[in-house]
Amino acid sequence: MTIHKEGYVTISFMLILLTAITLTIWYLTPNYPIISIIAGSILFGLWLFIISFFRSPNRKINKKSKAILAPADGKVVAIEEVEENEYFNTRRIQVSIFMSPLNVHINWHPIAGEVKFSKYHHGLHLVAWHPKSSTDNERSTVVVCREDGKEILFRQIAGAVARRVVSYAKVGQKVGQGDEFGFIKFGSRVDIFLPLGTEVKVAIDQMVSGRQTVIANL
Repeated sequence: MTIHKEGYVTISFMLILLTAITLTIWYLTPNYPIISIIAGSILFGLWLFIISFFRSPNRKINKKSKAILAPADGKVVAIEEVEENEYFNTRRIQVSIFMSPLNVHINWHPIAGEVKFSKYHHGLHLVAWHPKSSTDNERSTVVVCREDGKEILFRQIAGAVARRVVSYAKVGQKVGQGDEFGFIKFGSRVDIFLPLGTEVKVAIDQMVSGRQTVIANL
C-alpha cells in the first residue's frame, strides 16, 4: 500500500500545522508537560488518520467484460429508477455508493472503453444523502462507452465534508476496467447510471470494494 498523489500536499501541510500547534501548546504550558504530551499524541493520531485517508491499496482487478465493477469503496445507499437529465435524458437505474472518511477514496472506471463525456460542475456541499446532492453539489460526470456500444454514466459527488472532487477522465481517452479516474477528498458519493433492465447484483446497505465487487451485469 502506498500514498496517493492527491495526498502529498495535504499531508505535508497538516504535518507542519499540527507540529506548530503542538509546539505552541508546549510553549504556553511549560510547567505542565503532560498537557503537551497528551495534545501531541492526539494531534499525531489525527495526522496518521489523514495519511490513512489517502492510502492507495495494491488491489487485484476483478476484470469481467460484461460486468460493471464498483467504482469506489463504500456502502450501497440507493438502487432506484430515476430520470438522468445531464447526458441520456432518459430513465435509468441509479446505484449510489456512499464513502465514509474511513474508506479508500480513489475512484476507478467500472468498465473498459472510450470516454464520451466528461464535465465538472461547481456546486453546493449538501450532505451526500440529501435528495438534491446529485444535482446541486460539486460533482463530476463521466460517460464511458464499451466496444459493444453500451454506455455507462458515473458521477462523483462532493458532500458536506468533501470539498473537492478530482477527475482525470478526458473525452476520447481509452480506459481500462479498473483504471483510476479520480479521487474525492474526505468523503461523499459515487452514482452509477445503468440502462433499464440491467441485472443489478448488489443490495441496499451492502459494502462494496472498488475494482472488485460486481455492481451489475450488462
